[in-house]
Amino acid sequence: MGLRLRRVNEILREVIAEECQNLKDPRIGFLTVTGVSASPDLRKAEVYYTVLGDEETEARTAEALAAAASRIRAAVGPQVRMKYLPELRFVPDPAVAHARRIEEILRNMDGQGGSR
Repeated sequence: MGLRLRRVNEILREVIAEECQNLKDPRIGFLTVTGVSASPDLRKAEVYYTVLGDEETEARTAEALAAAASRIRAAVGPQVRMKYLPELRFVPDPAVAHARRIEEILRNMDGQGGSR
């Protein structure tokens, strides 16, 4: 990934995170935008996020973000000067799920190891 695309991703992350904080949708839990990955042609961008809470909270937040994606995109437009404004797709950050899985495995190993 080139330096320009990395800078665009970071700028988009900052602006999108700010816009998400302004959303008044009660379905949205405690949300953190962790990253953005724009396509090389800048037509599409995946917005990675985490949300604090159980699976139901995560599902409600995902619904709310999908519904608000076009509104967030429109709000980002005036703040970011780009030839094309990317279509946004919100995706739960896979790193968080991966870390939870590792934590679960370690907990299970601790309980099965017996005494040393």
